[in-house]
Amino acid sequence: MFPVKQPWLCKALGCYDCCIRCLGAVPYTSLLATLLCYTGVALFCGGGHEALSHTYQLVELYFAREVQDFTVLADFIKYFQYVIYGLASFFFLYGLLLLAEGFYTTSAVKQTFGEFKSTSFGRCVSLTLIILTYVLAVIWLAIFGFTAIPVFFLFNMESSCHKVNILSETTLFNQHSRVCMDARQYGFLPWNAVPGVVCGTTLANICKTAEFYVTYDLYICAFVGAGITLFALFLYVVATTYNYAVLRFLGRKGIRC
Repeated sequence: MFPVKQPWLCKALGCYDCCIRCLGAVPYTSLLATLLCYTGVALFCGGGHEALSHTYQLVELYFAREVQDFTVLADFIKYFQYVIYGLASFFFLYGLLLLAEGFYTTSAVKQTFGEFKSTSFGRCVSLTLIILTYVLAVIWLAIFGFTAIPVFFLFNMESSCHKVNILSETTLFNQHSRVCMDARQYGFLPWNAVPGVVCGTTLANICKTAEFYVTYDLYICAFVGAGITLFALFLYVVATTYNYAVLRFLGRKGIRC
């Protein structure tokens, strides 16, 4: 129950009981999950969209001389940006749906309005949301792992640049040209892409550009957003499972789903 800081004011206005019942009817778990879901999806979609745009520029400038060498990557970036638009719209509506379901089935609402008679349709809706949310959580777990790949690549690239800078300041300066980053081994480019790999001073110069660090930060933002969204979906699973259990308990004498 959410604490009321000035209960005497509500009593004086004659609405103390009403305030307590309204605050008790809020499904806090579903509300928290909705806020986390919106935050995570916003970070993932916004950061991912901009990161893909910057990736195209980095590949075009440093890793591929011909457009034909990264047509697959370019098509993936273009289509996945459209997917991002769809994800943002879908999760906005789905979050509202789960929040509405949380308000409808929370036990506090039932205690407020007295006897509650659940219907088979209501129980079926809750069960459907449980299954759908669980499936989305599994899918989003794969997306969460997928977003770690560009972060891992750029992290290795930054580490290689740091190594190049150290070698260039020592007597081993000739060895810094052997330190390379190959985008082809991560699946970003086909093996026939030219050059597909950057080494030594060229690699260090790329890491010094603002474009590199902006892209790196954007991918981290998308990765964190995917993690927050995954956590929100697990909270949704817990909340919807609890709500379904309450519906089954209160409607145990009625028609079961």
